[in-house]
Amino acid sequence: MTDVPMTRAAVAVPGAGLRKLLRRRPDDQGAAARLSPLWTFVAWLATLAFFAPVAWMVLTSFHQEADAATNPPTPFASLTFDQYRLLFSRDITPFLLNSAMASVISTLLVLAFAVPTAYALSIKPVQKWTDVMFFFLSTKFLPAIAALLPVYLIVKDAGMLDNVWTLIVLYTAMNLPIAVWMMRSFLAEVPKEILEAAEVDGAGLLTVLWRIVAPVAAPGLAATSLICFIFSWNEFMFAVNLTATNASTAPVFLVGFITSEGLFLARLCAAATLVSLPVLIAGFAAQDKLVRGLSLGAVK
Repeated sequence: MTDVPMTRAAVAVPGAGLRKLLRRRPDDQGAAARLSPLWTFVAWLATLAFFAPVAWMVLTSFHQEADAATNPPTPFASLTFDQYRLLFSRDITPFLLNSAMASVISTLLVLAFAVPTAYALSIKPVQKWTDVMFFFLSTKFLPAIAALLPVYLIVKDAGMLDNVWTLIVLYTAMNLPIAVWMMRSFLAEVPKEILEAAEVDGAGLLTVLWRIVAPVAAPGLAATSLICFIFSWNEFMFAVNLTATNASTAPVFLVGFITSEGLFLARLCAAATLVSLPVLIAGFAAQDKLVRGLSLGAVK
């Protein structure tokens, strides 16, 4: 007789909690529903605010110079491809090829140096690895403009002015500390058990890096590669001071539209649109790995 009331009481307690939960749930869902459109609107507003200058640049590139220079602007002026035809008649191709060569080769060199370094600092940590990490970081403390004169004199004495390989060496040195810091955080997330199993099977260092670490850390490699590529592609100070005609890059080409005759705004926007396309294409192609790489390690 005493077991029945106890059983009913045991059943009644969860039921009461469930009824309370059900009574609260509509309010919670209503609050979430009220907040969701607001945050969606804020997100779209922020996206449009960041995208508006890019959209205006692309639109201006299809206008005539007279329409692009009006104040206030005339966004509904007639559209034309004249600026792009004039741009290719000025031969932008060598500048784009120099930028592509310097950016791609320097990024590959950065990864070739950064991955083994990050492996030694994360998976097989060396002694005082934190000091090594801060040494890499300290190389970014000096403003680049402060190193311009010594670098110029060294490059001049070496006979390497106006040479794309000079830019490759400089871009590799500039991006290596950033890549080491990024790859160290990515490789720290690689499961140690996989590496131990590979070592038991007799895999060497190069085999471990190429066939195990690289596929597991592919999102981190993609994120690091894209960031190094963007930094190299957009670099201007060393390119404009260490090159002349043979090794000038795309950012140097853009400066040519700011002349004593005035600012060729429409043509400058057309050139800037073309120069931005490789970075946009690279980011779009690697967007899935880029998002996973930038969020790697964020959720434990």
